[in-house]
Amino acid sequence: MLRHDPLVDSPAKVMVGMVAKKTALDKDLKWQRRMDAGIGETASLSAKLGLSLVFLLACSAFVAFHMGGLPRSGFLIAAAVIGGYMALNIGANDVANNVGPAVGSRALTMLGALLVAAVFEAAGAILAGGEVVSTIKNGIIDPGQMPDAQTFIWVMMAALLAAALWLNLATYLGAPVSTTHSIVGGVMGAGMAAVGTHAVNWSNMGAIAASWVISPVLGGVIAAGFLAFIKFKILYAPDRVAAARKWVPLLVSIMVSAFTMYLMMKGIKKVWKADTFTIILIGIAAFVLTLWPVRKAVFRASANMTGRRKEIASLFRLPLIVSAALLSFAHGSNDVANAIGPLAAIVSGVDQGQIVTSAPIPIWVMVIGALGISAGLILFGPKLIKTVGSKITKLDPIRAYTVALSAALTVIVASAFGLPVSSTHIAVGAVFGVGFLRETLSHRRRLHDAPMLIGENSALNAQKQDIEALRQMDPTLAERAERKLQKRLLVRRRYALTIATAWIVTVPAGAFLGALLFFTIRGMML
Repeated sequence: MLRHDPLVDSPAKVMVGMVAKKTALDKDLKWQRRMDAGIGETASLSAKLGLSLVFLLACSAFVAFHMGGLPRSGFLIAAAVIGGYMALNIGANDVANNVGPAVGSRALTMLGALLVAAVFEAAGAILAGGEVVSTIKNGIIDPGQMPDAQTFIWVMMAALLAAALWLNLATYLGAPVSTTHSIVGGVMGAGMAAVGTHAVNWSNMGAIAASWVISPVLGGVIAAGFLAFIKFKILYAPDRVAAARKWVPLLVSIMVSAFTMYLMMKGIKKVWKADTFTIILIGIAAFVLTLWPVRKAVFRASANMTGRRKEIASLFRLPLIVSAALLSFAHGSNDVANAIGPLAAIVSGVDQGQIVTSAPIPIWVMVIGALGISAGLILFGPKLIKTVGSKITKLDPIRAYTVALSAALTVIVASAFGLPVSSTHIAVGAVFGVGFLRETLSHRRRLHDAPMLIGENSALNAQKQDIEALRQMDPTLAERAERKLQKRLLVRRRYALTIATAWIVTVPAGAFLGALLFFTIRGMML
């Protein structure tokens, strides 16, 4: 005889069935959403790759149409494509350092940042990129060691393609790396493959290795120092509005002065090379002329403020946007050489049939570099912009301001002491410096409960109340929760490890690829 199951057709059995069906439906919908997102990302990536291919085909078509009748024009066409590919990767990877903090702090939208950076990168490259470019980046190899112009051309092509491939891989992995170090590694590897290790200037390589440490540490220290100053002088002040009126004009004027000197040293040096005294004098003048107008603007903007942190942070939004534009202009004027330098060397080598250490820049070469950087930024830049702007640590306009200011000041300080630095390492190091300072101050708040901060952070107070309630029920669990609260990490360690590893291997990876590609090109040509 069958036993009666009390759950058959009972309300409980029906409820269990409904829950099971809903769970299965939720899983199906979640899987469908993932599939739709994956299809969307694949379609978007396909479109971006298609547009990149159109740009590279346009580069090759232009060179083929205008220079197809020249001897060895095939080298020019191949070099134009490789140069365009390098420019795309510079835009995809390196420009993120200039606008990432502005996007992460929401001073600029992603679209706004892409447009600002694209315009100013192209303007910097075309207007201030110079008429002559050094073909051997940082004097890494001795061109006198090259046996003939043909070998030199092969070395430049291999170096350019090696740097582009490494930048492409780094962008895919989400690691912002130095384009200068990438091309240096490519030139070193291809040069050694061509004539041996004696062609490399190892003292210059030592200076570049030193910049791996100097750049991020100096950038991080300067950014953290300014953030600490803002916190203790403004954000922790009893009257934040009065403190902001006193110190914000000074801080903004320091930024204007720093960027004035930065642009003279890095942005327009190929158009007008000023001496050190002139740069300092103009920087002081910029500070003095800016202080009073900024003070009036801050007083007007703070008239109705109540002292909330977001209100104080809004005073830094406009300077942050301007700094992103100026950093992009300076970057375009400098780093476009990483794409067009080897390309100009190949063009001159084909045209003159000899090795050149500095070459004039044909306008079409400059246009390829400028448009390639802007196109790479718009198509593939958002990934690295998000990494720099929000994935390493959380940024607001105040923190982002210190990162941007550090980028300019670090270059000035390093130049004064003759220290080699990388703009990429400076900017990312500044982001880490800001994040680690936040961690330090956060731990101190949790451990000591400074009176000035009690009641300021409602979320922190709620967490502490929950721990106290838990202590009444289970002291052991409460102790664990308290330790976890005190050890809260505000810098994502996995990004720190990925980026540091990418920095260390950039030159060796570029060198390996450069040597491999040189042997490949030589084997194909012989």
